[in-house]
Amino acid sequence: MAGHSHWANIKHKKARMDAKRGKVWGKCAKAIMVAAKNGGGDPAANLTLRYAIEEAKAANMPRDTIERAVKKGSGELGGESFEEIRYEGYGPGGVAIIADCLTDNRTRTVGEVRAAFSKHAGNLGESGCVGYMFDKKGEISIEEQNATEDQLMELALEAGAEDVQLEDGVWTVLSAPEDFLGVKEAIDGAGIETSSAEVTMIPNTMSAVDEDKISTIVKLIDVLEDNDDVQKVYTNMDASAEALERAMG
Repeated sequence: MAGHSHWANIKHKKARMDAKRGKVWGKCAKAIMVAAKNGGGDPAANLTLRYAIEEAKAANMPRDTIERAVKKGSGELGGESFEEIRYEGYGPGGVAIIADCLTDNRTRTVGEVRAAFSKHAGNLGESGCVGYMFDKKGEISIEEQNATEDQLMELALEAGAEDVQLEDGVWTVLSAPEDFLGVKEAIDGAGIETSSAEVTMIPNTMSAVDEDKISTIVKLIDVLEDNDDVQKVYTNMDASAEALERAMG
């Protein structure tokens, strides 16, 4: 868990989402369209769509862009057709890596994902080869100065959170996926500013790696995240905050 927190917190602090906002919005729009297509355009009746909309809002995606993506997905407007695919594999040192994708061309996507793994000393594996090392959880990050321990513990746990942790100056609130929105609404209702909020994959088994391999792993993850078809990338890399900071420059 600690390695995941270091990785997630450092990425949030570097605000990479802001630097790539256009790309992030495109990925959010895809997720909304697929959710609306699969479960309908009413967020009240479609939990996956509510998750996708919450993530789009967290990325500061304009409301009219969100609404347009919902309409495209639900068939009110013409739109592309995307399918969900999960690719799993191993990075340098045997770390587990998952890439969740939305694509309109499976052949293109698998070729690009495989090439990324191969170029950065990794191997694309079979479906399920590393998925068992992760649990699906709601995760909310809050800068330490934005909430006290007593305030956050009472608020989050009463709303259904499973755990509240402090690491690297960031509070992490974890919940079951079905409780995520309720916990987030409670935190938002208390006026506490969040750094990020998403339903994600949390590693239940960490993989320690030699420091000389960390920069290659980071490059592999960066290449995957920069791919338009890749929505999210997860890893169970266990590394110190200092080593990650050096690897990320």
